[in-house]
Amino acid sequence: MTPATIDHARTHASAHAPELRAAARHIGRRRFLTSAGAAAALAFAVDLPGSAHAAELDSKKIAENPFTLGVASGDPKPDSVVLWTRLATRPYEPGSGMPRARFTLRWEIARDARFARVVRRGTVTAHPELDHSVHLEPEGLDPDRVYYFRFRAGNWISPVGRTRTAPARSARIRELKLAAVSCQAYHDGYFTAYRHLADEDLDVVFHLGDYLYEYPVNAVGGARNYTDRLLPAHYNRETATLEDYRLRYGLYKSDPDLMAAHAAHPFVVTWDDHETENNYADDIPENDVPPEEFLLRRAAAYRAYWENQPLRRPQRPSGHDMRLYRRLHFGRLAQFDVLDTRQYRSDQAYGDGLDIPGPESEDPSRTMTGAAQERWLIDGWHASRALWNVVPQQVTFAQRLLDLNPVAKVSMDSWDGYPASRDRILDGAEAAGVENLMVLTGDVHVAYAFDVKRDYRTPGAKTVGTEIVATSISSGKDGADKPSSWDTYTKANPHLKFYNGRRGYVRVALGEERARADFRTLTHVTTPGSAIVTAASFVTEVGDQGLKPA
Repeated sequence: MTPATIDHARTHASAHAPELRAAARHIGRRRFLTSAGAAAALAFAVDLPGSAHAAELDSKKIAENPFTLGVASGDPKPDSVVLWTRLATRPYEPGSGMPRARFTLRWEIARDARFARVVRRGTVTAHPELDHSVHLEPEGLDPDRVYYFRFRAGNWISPVGRTRTAPARSARIRELKLAAVSCQAYHDGYFTAYRHLADEDLDVVFHLGDYLYEYPVNAVGGARNYTDRLLPAHYNRETATLEDYRLRYGLYKSDPDLMAAHAAHPFVVTWDDHETENNYADDIPENDVPPEEFLLRRAAAYRAYWENQPLRRPQRPSGHDMRLYRRLHFGRLAQFDVLDTRQYRSDQAYGDGLDIPGPESEDPSRTMTGAAQERWLIDGWHASRALWNVVPQQVTFAQRLLDLNPVAKVSMDSWDGYPASRDRILDGAEAAGVENLMVLTGDVHVAYAFDVKRDYRTPGAKTVGTEIVATSISSGKDGADKPSSWDTYTKANPHLKFYNGRRGYVRVALGEERARADFRTLTHVTTPGSAIVTAASFVTEVGDQGLKPA
């Protein structure tokens, strides 16, 4: 972050509620981080429905299309799936063009896209305190079934969404088809990959973080270089306040390719850093700002994230805290333990960046997940009866040496900067008898295929799992098939089976005998319309982990 940007962030921090800032300073840093009073104060900053007693207005009085951000679904269970929309007649304006009032929406779920066989219908309220977002959790649906859904606000009808419930917990299913995506910087290019993703035959999509970037977006959309529109000036600054984050989601979610993907498949989302601020760690910001200011920013970012994602009630934030880690089951075939490696981690060693390992990074007390999440993950593995145990998370898990020196540098932001934490996770997997472990990762704007090992130094050492790293949707601009580091990384890391620097996503099919990963890539994103190809495919066998070309 530049000095000018830091100054801007400090200026915008003053836009937080004065009462809240005063309360945060009065509480003091330690109590601010731990006390219930601080959580209550932060909750006030992003007030809850009913706190302002907003009046209700007739939805028929909405004069412009309020469904400009489309619809989405997520977190499927056997009998339920979250259905999402957000009313925004003018998503690029503060307040999204909506009056500060409640609106009643009607909703329908059907077995067909024409809604000839409606199975559920009802009403739901869009509250101004939640930026008129709706998180509907209908129950009583059939397991492992495709459904279609839509919302109505007065005379306006939303786009139709397609979703799918999870199989019954005890069901035997032969295959689960998923995609993993990450890192979609609006200012780096078009979301063309999502247009192709919308056409894929999938059961679920996992978003592994950096759904939004806090960085400024100029009037022409950065690398998109618009010639047919100019974006408002308030996008050309770093996000810091709740209004900033809400506006930025309005920009991102108005992208037609992203809307198409959300309308086509249920998403399971987790964040990384940029939804709040680059490389923050727990309560520690990237830059030297007062802790109460950063946690106000974190509270705003977390609130806007929940408002704009298809997440359930247990994930709704309380001030600057939000439990995002959670578990999903797809029959007896797969268990997914979705991690949060930002909110609870120790600060990056050696000032972050790239460095050689040392006493600071190898301190056994350091954690990537926090103690509670680590216990939850390992306890879940002990209770798991699934054939595949999959861990969707953010940063590179396998060892990734960055040069050919006798002691190579590694990324202090990845699991290489937290080796004791990684060892405890792998110890837990071994103790729980996890035989088919797959880690899904984003963050690095390239595609990797890793064999995961306990011992990377001994040739032929046992492979204990695999890591599939999804490249970015747009971050990093067009990229290249072989980045400049390709030779170095492939020589330094024999367990790295594939490395590609184009944009795209990864498609994974989990089966009863093997899993297959198809790395889907685009030639360009700085201009629209790229075709998509499968750059490489790999399989790993049940009971015999290790990636082999398909």
